Amino acid sequence: MPLTACGGGSETSDPTTASTSRLDTIKQRGTLICGVNGEVPGFSFVDENGQYSGLDVDICRAIAAALFDDPEKVEYRKLSAQERFPAVQSGEVDVLNRNTTWTISRDTTNGMEFAPTVFYDGQGIMVTTASGVANMEGLAGKSICVLAGTTTEQNLADQMRKRGIEDYNPVTFEDVDALYAAYQEGRCEGVTADRSQLVARRSILPNRNDHAILNVVLSKEPLGPAVKNNDSAWFDAVKWITFSLIQAEELGINSENIETFETSEDPNVRRFLGLDDKLGEGMGLPNDFAARAVKHVGNYGEVYERNIGEPLGLDRGQNNLWTEGGLLYSPPFR
Repeated sequence: MPLTACGGGSETSDPTTASTSRLDTIKQRGTLICGVNGEVPGFSFVDENGQYSGLDVDICRAIAAALFDDPEKVEYRKLSAQERFPAVQSGEVDVLNRNTTWTISRDTTNGMEFAPTVFYDGQGIMVTTASGVANMEGLAGKSICVLAGTTTEQNLADQMRKRGIEDYNPVTFEDVDALYAAYQEGRCEGVTADRSQLVARRSILPNRNDHAILNVVLSKEPLGPAVKNNDSAWFDAVKWITFSLIQAEELGINSENIETFETSEDPNVRRFLGLDDKLGEGMGLPNDFAARAVKHVGNYGEVYERNIGEPLGLDRGQNNLWTEGGLLYSPPFR
């Protein structure tokens, strides 16, 4: 599989034991190995120079910053939908940040632990304007491109069955690029994926106005990082580092002003920055782990705007803070 490295060597087997957390292994190795998609602009995308960017990538960078005070100490593994869970289970990657939906079967049968949701999404459908399709019923007798081995495949089948549409033709692909290439070549009248992914992919199509995203949401798709089950120390670290980006925005702390908060008398701010108490030490992290993540990567609002809001023009909506009518909410740092 393609590999872009920023740091030392990698491991292909899980070196942890029942008494050793993966957190200890990562700290000893000195780099974080992060599984990503690499083919979705705004979330994880690798350019022609091998540089990764996106919201999912920034979550990886925030974890590395919290652990090592350096957001570049990450090795990225580009994983397909079929490869992602085995890569976590085998220990090939430390954490999965690959636009992955949190579902009951993945949380239980697949033995994953899901950290906080970093993007609330929903499945949609994009069609060519030439097809004349305006709603789900208009897809009867049409071909729809869908990625195999994902929740989108099942959701499409469920919604078609619910509507009594039986004569549609799902065309499955193993690779995201192949999926959209087939759609662009006209092999399918429509393509289904997370709505955010459709917006991102539509933005790079040669004639974007020849494509429309239907006003329909097929499912709930909470996306976030995931780690292997039965390692509470590593899970806690990923969980609270992720929460720190959300909490920082709520406190008004960002990468530009964080130094001005170091003299704050607000006990909530001081605990969050690691100036008082020892919240990091209690889970094997530096006490200033949250400050490191925000300083190097930014708060959630900065991450969203940099990767999704500005380049894709996608409003935050459900991905606003709870204080702004959204769903993002961090437990207290105390």
